[in-house]
Amino acid sequence: MASAKVKGLGTKESPWQLTTPSGSSEYLMYKDASLDPPAIVCVVGKTELRYQLRAIEDLHAMLKKHGDWMPLGSADEQKPAAEGTVEAWGRSAKNPVGGWYGLKKGLRGRFGMYMPPLMEALGLAEVEHNPKNNRMRAK
Repeated sequence: MASAKVKGLGTKESPWQLTTPSGSSEYLMYKDASLDPPAIVCVVGKTELRYQLRAIEDLHAMLKKHGDWMPLGSADEQKPAAEGTVEAWGRSAKNPVGGWYGLKKGLRGRFGMYMPPLMEALGLAEVEHNPKNNRMRAK
């Protein structure tokens, strides 16, 4: 269920058309349950990132348990993620998958950049849209 302002159905033929939290970049996302493991495919320009499909439910559950705003903290895989951020949780040994939700080595980061707008589009979270230092919380 995408909100009325989000274009696309979340399929490869009709991907969700999303914008980063800061509004600076557009990208596409869609579900592909045929992949092993099932994935959310994120297309940014000519780059394709993949995150485990279960990240949607797992992130929503974590945010509900957290109960308050959480910084996004987006970072590339090669850079450390700030503690206490969505990005850090998306690669933590303490999350439900015991590590990275990202599936393509070298492109496993940016979880805190690309997942929050999807969560917002699906009606599962609120996301801030400032130039920097955005946060999200569960709906």
